[in-house]
Amino acid sequence: MNTRTLKKHLKYKIPQIKLAILREPTSEPLPAIRTPDDLEQYLEPMKHLSEEHFVALHLNAKNQVTGYHVVSHGTVSASLVHPREVFKAAVLSNAYCIVVAHNHPAGSTDPSREDLDTTKQLVAAGKLLGIEILDHLIVSYRRVASIRESHPHLFQE
Repeated sequence: MNTRTLKKHLKYKIPQIKLAILREPTSEPLPAIRTPDDLEQYLEPMKHLSEEHFVALHLNAKNQVTGYHVVSHGTVSASLVHPREVFKAAVLSNAYCIVVAHNHPAGSTDPSREDLDTTKQLVAAGKLLGIEILDHLIVSYRRVASIRESHPHLFQE
């Protein structure tokens, strides 16, 4: 019995879920990311936001950015982040690794206790899923700061 015939005879008790990824073509070769400064061009719009946003940049095995996902949009001082939401789009887009970033509208690039806890939780979840978190960046209107550079122990096994 083929699939089409089978579907006619079965009445599903739960809805079927169909997922699709639409990839927009690009004409320019993608530059490889080597340092946090290489990501600043992708994060520039976050410098001007008045509320916190948490994003994930998806990278391929050559460390080229292949996708950008807004994970959450919060308030002036907080943004809710859950590993499920961070990794959902990364898994669907077949990301090799990701860099997460969020902005501090007040201008500080010092990580809060919550920022460090979130980083630790995401690194652990990434290890389970096989999608490494390369860095967690904090964006302000002044600059972009790397949690990996200031707290490297969070990224070690």
